[in-house]
Amino acid sequence: MHTGEQYHQFFLTSPPDRAVRDRFQKMTLDLLPKGADVLDFGAGTGIDAKTYAAHGHQTFVYEPSESMRDYLAQYCHDEIADKTIVKVTSPLACKVQAVTANFAVLNHFADHTLLFEELSRVVHRGGFVLVSMLNPYYLGDARYGWWRKNVFRLLRRGRYAIASESNIHRFAPRVVVQAAAPHFQLESLVPRGFGWAIDLYMFLLFRRA
Repeated sequence: MHTGEQYHQFFLTSPPDRAVRDRFQKMTLDLLPKGADVLDFGAGTGIDAKTYAAHGHQTFVYEPSESMRDYLAQYCHDEIADKTIVKVTSPLACKVQAVTANFAVLNHFADHTLLFEELSRVVHRGGFVLVSMLNPYYLGDARYGWWRKNVFRLLRRGRYAIASESNIHRFAPRVVVQAAAPHFQLESLVPRGFGWAIDLYMFLLFRRA
C-alpha cells in the first residue's frame, strides 16, 4: 500500500502517467465554463485539484484515504487557505458544474448505479462527469494470467473482479453507461479503434440529463 507521499512522487515522475494526467486535465479544462466549480472525486494528493484551482475553478476535493488526505493538505496548503480548494467529507456536500474522477477511482466500485444516482444530486443539469478508468481490452495486460482467465467473462458479462488488496474491478464501457442512466448520458468515449489495444486508460464523458 502506497503512502500519500509515495503515490504523489510516483505520479509526478512517471512519464506515461503524466501524459495521461495531462490529457485528462486538458479535457476537463476545455469542458469547464469559465469560473465553474468542480468536484475532484477521489482527489488523491490533489495534483488535479491544484491545476483546476490555478485556472480559476473553485475545486471541492473528496478523498477517502487518510494518507492521501494528509498529503493533499500539505501539497494544496495555500489553495485550501485561500478556499480555492475546499475539502469535503461527502460528495453530497457540494453542488457543482462538473465531477472528475481520474486514474481508475471508479474501478474500486463493484457497481456504479448508486454512485451515479448520488452524483445526479451534485451536478447541475447540463453539467458533466468525466472519469478515467482502466481499459479492460488493453493488450498490455494479456501477459498476466488474471487477464487471460477473465477475458471470456468480460466478453459475456462486461465485468470481472481481481481478488487483491486493492479490490480492482474491470468494466466494459456499456456496463458503466447502463449504471449512469437515466441520470447521465454518455457523450464521448476515448479511445476508439486501435486505441483499445494500446491505451491503458479509457476516458468516459457523461452529461447530466
